[in-house]
Formats: sequence, C-alpha cells, structure tokens
Amino acid sequence: MLSSFAADFRYINNQKAILYRKNITGVCIMTEENYDSRKIDGRSLSKKVEEQVKQGVDKLNAEKGIVPGLATILVGEDPASKMYVRLKHKACERVGIHAEDHYMPQSTSQEELMERIHELNSREDIHGILLQLPLPKQLDDKAAMLAIDPAKDADGFHAYNMGKLLIGQEGFVPCTPKGVIRALEEYNVPIQGKHAVIVGHSNVVGKPMAAMLVNRNATVSVCHVFTDDLKKFTLDADILVVGTGIKHLIKADMVKEGAVIFDVGITEENGKVYGDVDFDNVVKKASLITPVPGGVGPMTIAILMEHVLMAAMNA
Repeated sequence: MLSSFAADFRYINNQKAILYRKNITGVCIMTEENYDSRKIDGRSLSKKVEEQVKQGVDKLNAEKGIVPGLATILVGEDPASKMYVRLKHKACERVGIHAEDHYMPQSTSQEELMERIHELNSREDIHGILLQLPLPKQLDDKAAMLAIDPAKDADGFHAYNMGKLLIGQEGFVPCTPKGVIRALEEYNVPIQGKHAVIVGHSNVVGKPMAAMLVNRNATVSVCHVFTDDLKKFTLDADILVVGTGIKHLIKADMVKEGAVIFDVGITEENGKVYGDVDFDNVVKKASLITPVPGGVGPMTIAILMEHVLMAAMNA
C-alpha cells in the first residue's frame, strides 16, 4: 500500500532548508522548517580563519624566527571591555600569537596613555596594537587612535588605513565589516550589483562596511536614527547589515524573502544577549542570517588574529 505522503526538499546554498510533504494528489504542503541551515555559523568560519592564521604563524616563526605580537591596552574597569580583551587573548593562545595586556587605571591621563602607545610603537616584538574602547571620559579616543602606528593598527581604525579603504586599497580595515565580507565569500553570496542596506553609520561598522561593499560593486544605502521610513529601505535589501544596539529593531515585516542578513548589534537584558534582528521570526524569511551570539562576534576576533599576522609579515 502506497504512503499518502512523500518527502521533498528545497535547497538553499546546497543546504536543506525547507521540508515539504507531498500528498497523494501531488500538492506540496510545508509541514516543517529546518532553519538551522539558514544560520551563518560564525564559530565554524572563525575556526577556519584561525587555522589558516596558525599555519601562517608557524611558518613565519620557522622561516624567520618571528613570533607575531599583539599588545592590548585596557584603561579602566569596564566589565564588557575586560571580557572582550580576555576573548582576544584566548584567540592569541589558540593561534600562537604572543599577547600582552597593558592595563591602565581609570584615572590615566591623556599624556600617560600617549606615552604607552609610543612605547609600544617602538617595540620590534609588538606588531599589532589594540586600544580597547570605550575609554574613560577624560581621554580623547580619536587622538589616541591616531597615535598608533598605522602599520600596527590591528583594529583598522587609524585615519590612514580608513583613507586607504575609501580608495579601494584595503589593508588593515575594521575587523567586523571584514568578517561580514569573509562570510559572504565563504557562503558564495554574490555582492556585485546587489542592493546592500546598512542600518547604523558608526565609524566601527557602518561607514567601513559601506565602503567595503561599494569596493565590490554593490549598490549601498546607509540608514541611521534619522532615516525616514527605515522599513522602505530594509524591505528592498538583498544584503542587510544591522548594527545599532537596539534590541529587535528589525522585524519580519521589514525584510524581503531570501535576504541575507548580518546582525552586528548586541544588547544584554536580564542576563540574556539579544541582537538587533528579531531572529526567531526573521529567520523564516531570510536565506541566510547570523545568530546572536555565535555569528559576527567570533569572526571579528578571527580577523583581528589575521591582521596581527599580516603586520608581523610586513614588519
């Protein structure tokens, strides 16, 4: 006796995405959804990048006797900053990069901070310098960032490196946007000719993300808190990158079917972490989407490791 139902599958990027059941008349009815295949697995991608970095570190050490070195500067007692620095140092351990934590007290003066940066600039065994933001209110973060040697600017925030990015010479660029680009490449998502919409115009994510997408011939719209009718833009996005820090700003009715979505925002509430995108509902419409946590975050740190290796190779 024939079964009344037979399974049939749709594939997105060679991964099973939607399960249909076909009744005896041949009509397809969607009965179950396997949304895991739509998640961009930042942890797996970051492991792949870190493995490549470790191979490069080992080769550099074997051939030239150079061990890449990263110095992190943490000023004050911000708990989130302390956690981020720990995560970066753990990544350094995994790939064989020498890491130093230069802690400075909350009361640090601008002069003291600049002296520490100049000291690290002059050290041949330190190839990358990372100034953990935010800084205490009495400090000028822009002046401090400009004091870092552009050749050791592991975060890619120096005006020199930002300028190179704008003219299409991408070297040290901000790690989070570069992580997004790497994920698009790994998942074979076409960029050229696509409409990319960025929500948030920060110097850390939004602006460099726009430049990197333009460099790859995307049509880019940059939205922010003053944008009229945000939904009009997000609904037209083939690629949507959101980095505002506003919990669940992007709802399911604000994205089109098949969009590729990167959630860069993070909000902590009652011990839980949320992104800018209402993941549970938006995943039903997206073809690919990053979860929070486990999406963009791990890639950001992996790209930082790549930058330190690049700096050591160029030294």
